[in-house]
Amino acid sequence: MAGRRVAVFPSSAEIGPVLARLVTSRAEKAISSRGRFTLGLSGGSLVSMLSKELLALPALDCSKWVVGFCDERLVPFDDPESTFGLYKNLLFSKINIPDSGILAIDSSLPVSECAEDYARKLKEAFPDNAIPIFDMLLLGMGPDGHTCSLFPGHPLLEETEKIVAPISDSPKPPPQRVTMTFPVVNSARCVTFVSTGGSKAPVLKEVLEGREGPAFPAARVVPTAGELFWLIDDPAAASLTIQVERPGAGAEL
Repeated sequence: MAGRRVAVFPSSAEIGPVLARLVTSRAEKAISSRGRFTLGLSGGSLVSMLSKELLALPALDCSKWVVGFCDERLVPFDDPESTFGLYKNLLFSKINIPDSGILAIDSSLPVSECAEDYARKLKEAFPDNAIPIFDMLLLGMGPDGHTCSLFPGHPLLEETEKIVAPISDSPKPPPQRVTMTFPVVNSARCVTFVSTGGSKAPVLKEVLEGREGPAFPAARVVPTAGELFWLIDDPAAASLTIQVERPGAGAEL
């Protein structure tokens, strides 16, 4: 791993522009060296933050982007719980990403077949890698320490063979989802968490500073050879005692 960087901002409003610049800087780097930029997206508050700030950038060119999903809920795309549906409305419909550059699940399939189908799509998009190597993954963390749809105490935490796994007993509704597994997450060239709000403070301290007992899923995100960023706001950072960065407005990470 290239080293973990924890950057704290006064509020989520300051995180958005820094996140958008981080994404576009990693996109430029990837396109110049490999001809495309592969990005894995997560849902929740990230959707509106990322969409708003990317669209605010001048001359945003997404024609060489390939976008997948770190996890997805098995619901129709017009359901408000669909991560793809939200990004389609808020971002994809407003940028020049080709349809072939969006790797979405087939929500009509049963959950196990859906996971297998999505794994096949990822393998087709990354034909040279046994495990897909994304240029960048954007992750969130729940107040229980989960990330993607990898929940504390769940057997999927130990999955090493599958790159995409089905989950039909998610502790957080909706129960049926598909999720990337740790081998994919930890193969990425850059992983960036965004975590905001005081409800995250107790678990964030244990994720970043350690705890007795099993590590939370978010703490098990340790890229083998990639960068790891945590972009958090003051309320989420309230319990931290580790040294953190405090970038100013307009900072480049």
